[in-house]
Amino acid sequence: MSSRKFPAHGWLGAALITIFWPLNWVLPGPRTHWGFFPLWLGYCLAMDGLVLRRTGTSLLTRSWRKYIGLFLISAPVWWLFEVLNWRLQNWHYDGRELFTDLEYGLLASVAFSTVIPAVFGTAELISSFAWVRRLGRGPKISADNRTTTGFFLAGWIMLSLMLIWPRYLFPFIWLSIYFIMEPINIWLGNRNLVLGTQERDWRPVIALWVGVLITAFFWEFWNFHAYPKWIYTVPFVDFWHIFEMPLLGYGGYLPFALELYAVYHLVLGVLGDKNNTYIQLGK
Repeated sequence: MSSRKFPAHGWLGAALITIFWPLNWVLPGPRTHWGFFPLWLGYCLAMDGLVLRRTGTSLLTRSWRKYIGLFLISAPVWWLFEVLNWRLQNWHYDGRELFTDLEYGLLASVAFSTVIPAVFGTAELISSFAWVRRLGRGPKISADNRTTTGFFLAGWIMLSLMLIWPRYLFPFIWLSIYFIMEPINIWLGNRNLVLGTQERDWRPVIALWVGVLITAFFWEFWNFHAYPKWIYTVPFVDFWHIFEMPLLGYGGYLPFALELYAVYHLVLGVLGDKNNTYIQLGK
């Protein structure tokens, strides 16, 4: 463990968690529509503070502008999954009826803005541990045209089949977007995870997977006694719940983290920042 002090913004994050966690759980009536964002902003800042203490660098301290950009990109990215869920109906929000469409859209967008910074911040924390840096070489997935084209076509096939048979093929929501977006990033010369896997370096992927599972635990944990809250209605696997989420549902978080990484770097590429190294995983 580094001898660096825990930074001020990390303490601010811890304070926000300390205040808004109990408020989201114990106050009567609706409260999470205003309490979700400060709670998760606290999580993001606390995670960033832990990363800074361990490594001497973090998302916020490398660039506060890009850190704010994570929040701005996060909301429309999660709305993509909300749109797909209109077809799947795998989750819904208890308390949605309390708000007009405009109120819901604005409040939900603010809440959704914390998804990407929470996942990427936690993944960077995981990357700071020696066991990640010591991971051996994994299987090779290269960026050759055959593999990349195969991924791209598979992504569109999965997405199409999911929309046709949502009851049976709903898991493809957590795979198809990555399989579509990663080849586009490769073809456009954007940052992508295959830059690592073609060298048998899976450390960024492992950091994302472990990071998103930790984040998911807190998403589901803090949601359990919240109101409004999300409820799952997932066919065939609606058993062995950990909080509201069926146990098998946590597997969907693994490809979801890769989708976030791919979509984020696609957006950066469109904005002209093709080889962005802002997110540092597995270093």
